[in-house]
Amino acid sequence: MSDLFKAPKGTYDVVPPFSQLWLAVKDALSTPPRLAGYGYIETPLFEDTALFVRGVGESTDVVSKEMYTFNDRGDRSLTLRPEGTAGVLRAILENRLDRAGLPVKVWYTGANFRYEQPQSGRYRQHTQVGVEAIGSSDPALDAEIIWMAIHSQRTILGLKNIRLLVNSLGCHQCRPAYRELLTAFLGTLELDEATQERILLNPLRVLDDKREHVRALLEDAPLMPDHLCAECCEHHNLVLHFLDLLGVEYELAPRLVRGLDYYVRTTFELIHTGLGAQSAIGGGGRYDGLVETLGGPALAGVGFGLGVDRTCLAIQAEGITLPASNPLLAFLIPIGEGALEICLPLIGALRINGACVDMAFDSRSLKASMKSADRSGAKFAVIVGEDEIKNHTAVIKNLLSGEQTSVPLDLVEEMLTK
Repeated sequence: MSDLFKAPKGTYDVVPPFSQLWLAVKDALSTPPRLAGYGYIETPLFEDTALFVRGVGESTDVVSKEMYTFNDRGDRSLTLRPEGTAGVLRAILENRLDRAGLPVKVWYTGANFRYEQPQSGRYRQHTQVGVEAIGSSDPALDAEIIWMAIHSQRTILGLKNIRLLVNSLGCHQCRPAYRELLTAFLGTLELDEATQERILLNPLRVLDDKREHVRALLEDAPLMPDHLCAECCEHHNLVLHFLDLLGVEYELAPRLVRGLDYYVRTTFELIHTGLGAQSAIGGGGRYDGLVETLGGPALAGVGFGLGVDRTCLAIQAEGITLPASNPLLAFLIPIGEGALEICLPLIGALRINGACVDMAFDSRSLKASMKSADRSGAKFAVIVGEDEIKNHTAVIKNLLSGEQTSVPLDLVEEMLTK
């Protein structure tokens, strides 16, 4: 027999029973935007390569090192989506959603692709739930976005070891002067060639360096929050004020930059202390000017992306057990000739009424079928054998208590749904 195929390096399959957690996490992360009136949007898995080069930024590792880029049969350069924002903004502009009233508020979920060195919490295909709000500069909207991100983690999923880091990166008016100041400071340090090249592209990215010896050198580096213009300072203070009103616990993180070039003003990140090196569960911020960069009008924007993969890891690290999204109510067991013709219509009726039910197949014995019922996690087993067929009854067994009772067939559906 030939060797079995395996999932590509840096990817993994979502299979039962882990898939129950996966679905519960996706549902939890999408609940706050759905309750806040955000509409659902879905974009292609691949886009014109230039969209990401222009939108994400050439200085980022994402564009320079990590994108899956290929030419199609028409010799067009296409790229598998490395992040969600650029494609969503393209879809908003192309479908003229911005002309129907502002702000445009949408949420989405799907896979992103980056050619990274695989490790726990870092994959070449990872799934996110994201939110974008276009057309408003209101700092209260920043606070709403941040609240949705942290509410899903702390309140809905019950994670305890989550830290929320918040910073301001200034705007296109005050940041250039700060960049000059930071570049001058970095020029006094002995840094390796790769870091020197990063300084030329975007000196702020150096502040995000995780190496201890570099962090030590940056101890006295000038920080953006100390050099904000009056408008950015007011905006940042209002965001923090609104977070306080919402009861959100956060930490000021003046060195927080994140890995994408388009952020201005509000920037935030969610970190879980139990995930080791890959501790960032997600984050986001404001990206005023990005819509213009992609060829659209001058519209402000703010959003976030939360990793489903890492959130699942965080839940497992804390030992949290989430309830099944659709627990199995009953497992039907037909025994003998004619039982299947009774059980199949009963299954159909139960499912039509919203009950989750399964059944034993292949004419298995009662003992084997009961083992399957126990493994299924169902609350009840419904047994229809020769005696039950004669008496027009069924046996309903509570798989938790072991109690069982015989009921008329026409009352089985009513008793189970009660």
